[in-house]
Amino acid sequence: MIPLYRECHTAEADVGMRRYLCDSDGTGGHLKTEPEDFVVREISDPPRAKENGEYAIATVTTRNWETNRLIRIMSRSLGMSRTRIGFAGTKDKRAVTTQLMSFRCPAEDLAKVQLKDVAISDVYIGSRAIQLGDLIGNSFEITVRDCTMDRGLIKDTVEGDIRTISGNKGFPNYFGVQRFGSVRPVTHLVGERLARGDIEGAVRTYISYTTPQEDPALQELRNSLKDCTDWAYAASIMPESMSFEKVMAQTLAGGEDWKGAISALPSNLQMMFVHAYQSYLFNEMLSERMARGLPLNAPVEGDVVIPLSADGTPNHEEPIISNSRNIDLVARQVKVGRAFVTAALYGSETMLAEGEPGEIERSIAEANRLKPEDFVIPGLSKCSSKGGRREILCPVKDLKASFAEDSYSVSFSLPKGNYATCLMREFMKSEMRDY
Repeated sequence: MIPLYRECHTAEADVGMRRYLCDSDGTGGHLKTEPEDFVVREISDPPRAKENGEYAIATVTTRNWETNRLIRIMSRSLGMSRTRIGFAGTKDKRAVTTQLMSFRCPAEDLAKVQLKDVAISDVYIGSRAIQLGDLIGNSFEITVRDCTMDRGLIKDTVEGDIRTISGNKGFPNYFGVQRFGSVRPVTHLVGERLARGDIEGAVRTYISYTTPQEDPALQELRNSLKDCTDWAYAASIMPESMSFEKVMAQTLAGGEDWKGAISALPSNLQMMFVHAYQSYLFNEMLSERMARGLPLNAPVEGDVVIPLSADGTPNHEEPIISNSRNIDLVARQVKVGRAFVTAALYGSETMLAEGEPGEIERSIAEANRLKPEDFVIPGLSKCSSKGGRREILCPVKDLKASFAEDSYSVSFSLPKGNYATCLMREFMKSEMRDY
């Protein structure tokens, strides 16, 4: 029997998120009415303590802080380069987040960081810096308010969705709206321009692209900068909320070229652009798989399956192509959670699937007029990407819900690299800006 995957009719479809696993009507509602409605705590593998180590390791709890901005301002407070501050993953801005960070400085220097809604605690001296690989996952407690569904139906709907997700052993592993921007989904558009070799277009898109959901004053400002040539003036009128755009404008005003404007951005932001475009393409591939009724929790012939490594994470170095000879064995491994079906993160060296999954991957690339070499971007190595594979189903642990008179809350844990909003959209089915 072909599974029924409900079609998405919100703006999420514009970033490739075209289907739902759960066929129920959504509860509607908003996330992050208050930062306390979105609580995130990192699950990480911390550095061991070392008496004479070079790094101060601390637990950092923030309220309503975007990670890049936090790092930038903390580095100023400490009088050191932002590269001397290590963290395992970026976090949502409108949230209460708790994570480990490392600081290459004496522990007592951390007292210089006196920022509103930032708490630094549990400081110790560690053997090394915090790195991206330290992140194992995140635990969440998320509250949904202002539901549009009849209050009497919400509990049964959410509990039914939990049964569907649990029975499927996860949910569609889309890249969530934060990857692109829920109010101004722009990162993948910048990445597309980079992949097409249009560096000027990438810079201008990042600075001037706007949406009706953005603040009207910002809409007006961005529209006025569409054909900008006076970058010094542009930088002077940009507000604090456009800090990265201001960096670009200042760089151009200083005589650098378009590549220089991209290179002036933080490394993780540079990487984000092309990665976001790859994420959009992945979402389209996953949506097409669902549109064709192919399973998420079982392989079909041609699928690239990634086995589980000894440390409990997917081993992308040993992919397996499922075929007529091994499909039963591979399916058993997937069923018990020892292997995962994947789709392509299209890049310069991506291994593509075969059979119908491979047809989907190649058709999406062809529809977007892409070749592997497009993801090698001369002069912008941080924007180039070899690509890879990503699991199409996200496993979820400890999924529970609680209900109040005017809201409901969902708690759960996810592996790193997965999006809590992609789980919440299964319950809510709200407009993109509501996440």
